[in-house]
Amino acid sequence: MTVVEDALPEDLAALKALVLAQRQALAEKDQTLARKTAEIEHLQAQLNLLLAKRFGPSSEKVSADQLRLFNEAEQDAGEPEPPQLLSVPSHTRRAGGRRPLPEALPRIAVIHELAEAERICPHDGTPLEVIGEETSEQLDIIPAQVRVIRHIRRKYACPCCEGHVVTAPLPAQPVPKSLASPGTLAWVATAKYADGLPLHRQEAILARAGIELPRATLAIWMIKLGEDLIVPLITLLRERLLAYDIVQMDETTVQVLNEPNRAASAKSYMWVTRGGPPEQAIVLYEYAPTRGAEVPLRLLEGFRGYLQTDGYEGYNAVASTGAVIGIGCFAHARRKFDEALKAYGKAATAKGGRAQQGLDFIRALYRVEQRARDLPPEERRALRLEQAQPILDHLRAWLDTALPEVPPATPTGKALGYLDSQWPRLVRYLEDGRLAIDNNACENAIRPFVIGRRNWLFSDTVRGAKASANLYSLIETAKANGLEPYRYLRHIFTELPKAATVEDVEALLPTRELAARLNDTS
Repeated sequence: MTVVEDALPEDLAALKALVLAQRQALAEKDQTLARKTAEIEHLQAQLNLLLAKRFGPSSEKVSADQLRLFNEAEQDAGEPEPPQLLSVPSHTRRAGGRRPLPEALPRIAVIHELAEAERICPHDGTPLEVIGEETSEQLDIIPAQVRVIRHIRRKYACPCCEGHVVTAPLPAQPVPKSLASPGTLAWVATAKYADGLPLHRQEAILARAGIELPRATLAIWMIKLGEDLIVPLITLLRERLLAYDIVQMDETTVQVLNEPNRAASAKSYMWVTRGGPPEQAIVLYEYAPTRGAEVPLRLLEGFRGYLQTDGYEGYNAVASTGAVIGIGCFAHARRKFDEALKAYGKAATAKGGRAQQGLDFIRALYRVEQRARDLPPEERRALRLEQAQPILDHLRAWLDTALPEVPPATPTGKALGYLDSQWPRLVRYLEDGRLAIDNNACENAIRPFVIGRRNWLFSDTVRGAKASANLYSLIETAKANGLEPYRYLRHIFTELPKAATVEDVEALLPTRELAARLNDTS
């Protein structure tokens, strides 16, 4: 607003009104400028975070010289810095050089001799004698061998009784009336679910060996295995998982093209539950068309104990039943501070101080976990109470100071808000030495599915998604208990069709005991 001197009113009240109007206009401009500046900073933070996710390292780890343990945090909290939190643990590195090849691999000796003419001494013509040898090893890989098993069933007849003919029975097969042997089925399942190799690529690999097996046939085999053959094993595994009092859960998206009453682009979900006693880790996948709270309620029906998850509110319904105690995940809290730090980009030093402080506190907690990793549960709990509890007390005091000072809509404000809202669940891992500080074990269990999804992109049908969930469950549980997937699947695809009792099925569960037996017979 431009004011010409001649236009100024002579009346004092009118002059005051004009000054107040100008002051209001300037205040509105300042507010507009501040709002636009905040919007620009917010958009820049989002851009920085997207660039960091797209082009930056995914790990949250930094080198030791980058750590600024608590820098201003102690001053802000008004407490002295605990000296023991400044120590950086030592680490070991693998010695350089080539690793020896596994002793379990078969060896073929290839002896290299001198030519006859070179075995004569050039000085006096005396024949040379062997005084030793030099040995080196190479790894030799032969492509998968494809062969045909011809089942010849002898027929017998009584020479005296006309019409009495008996034929030797065919052993029970994993997929009846198909040309797939247990080894073939194990190869296809391992390639798809353990190695992320889509069926159309397996079809091409087989075609190079002269075998025409359309992917539709391979898919039918997998559905029959997942829907029928291995269901008794999955049922027993779920019973054992729910009988133990600690469970972790996570979920990720999956696309199913042909799902009744849903668009092909609609999001469905693969839920993962990890638990079981320490000597029997169990990982179970479950397909569901929704991410709603009814899914964990159904999957955890009858469960009593600790449930560890991220901050997704869909798990709250389970915790509200009274039988389940919710535990939070410090890895998610750490990730939010790390993302906040990345969001500030080059301005991180000036504006990301709080994010760095929060990150340093959580890293200190993880250093305690490194020291407690190999301890028995009771000793681990005692160490946490001694070393982690003071850090958590300090972190809580710092959080109470930082919350009112940081706008909640900023990246750091969101990280602080998550930490505050999840606090009762986050600190609950101190209650029991068997509990983990985070949900990483379950996230690691879901990673093979995510990697496979990048290759095969979607499931064609709900039946296929459910069968895949069961096969993923069996393979990931086998891996968690030291079983090599192909060897285990070949074993159960051979033996499970013969199982007649619950005890027969239990003997085929993917346990450490079975791993030891299979390794002994390899």
